Amino acid sequence: MSRTSPQTFPEMEQQAALADFVQCHPRLMLLTGAGVSTESGIPDYRDANGDWKRPQPVTYQAFTGEEATRQRYWARSLLGWATMAHARPGAAHLALARLEAAGRVELLLTQNVDGLHGAAGSRRVVDLHGRIDTVVCLACGTRSPRALLQQELVARNPAFAGLSAGAAPDGDADLEHADFSRFEVPPCSRCGGMLKPDVVFFGESVPRERVAQALAALQRADALLVVGSSLMVYSGYRFALAAAEQRKPIAALNLGRTRADALLALKVELPIGPALAALAG
Repeated sequence: MSRTSPQTFPEMEQQAALADFVQCHPRLMLLTGAGVSTESGIPDYRDANGDWKRPQPVTYQAFTGEEATRQRYWARSLLGWATMAHARPGAAHLALARLEAAGRVELLLTQNVDGLHGAAGSRRVVDLHGRIDTVVCLACGTRSPRALLQQELVARNPAFAGLSAGAAPDGDADLEHADFSRFEVPPCSRCGGMLKPDVVFFGESVPRERVAQALAALQRADALLVVGSSLMVYSGYRFALAAAEQRKPIAALNLGRTRADALLALKVELPIGPALAALAG
């Protein structure tokens, strides 16, 4: 396997090359990213070069340490939640679920927090960065549905609920120039503690048990297939490094550069939904 540059093909041959990769490696470890969900209407963070399209997301340290950051986060989330709540699985999610049903998937490890793989029917899923549809109290650990919190956010902040804003990644919204100091953030109904979406923020560590589960699955798999991820975040990139260390072939289906390009045996740059639908069909 090449360690200098991925093997590439003319566009008309890439679909056949992807099918051949999957055929030759019957037990795949799948690693998916935001590119899988863009066809479901959920914006992504990065451009084709892997660079940020917008300011970096809020950090764990800022969220927990600054009331103003929490007010801004939840005000934008109030407006952005509808995008996540109404999103439905796309062709890519459905195709990967069909691959699992055919016995071809050892594990699907997703960096996405939208839950769309599970909604599509995939069962062997690890949500590496958690789920946006759940809220956790940082004081008592109680978890509750994000949909319930939405009702309280709207009730406490009717003026904000009437604003309009463009959709942003992961249930965020492009709301600027608002007086967030007037936004009321509900506390935990059980203990009064601080509520946080049950996702891994930047600056926060992925739970060790998720990493261990994914590494064990990679050990059992024949190859790693990266779908819709630039792997610019180390929490995902580490699994490409681990596969390379185990001398397991790595392929990527992604529109643009990935951090692991030098580790790839195959790079396919085709629209993800149609490419996977043709593969699974």
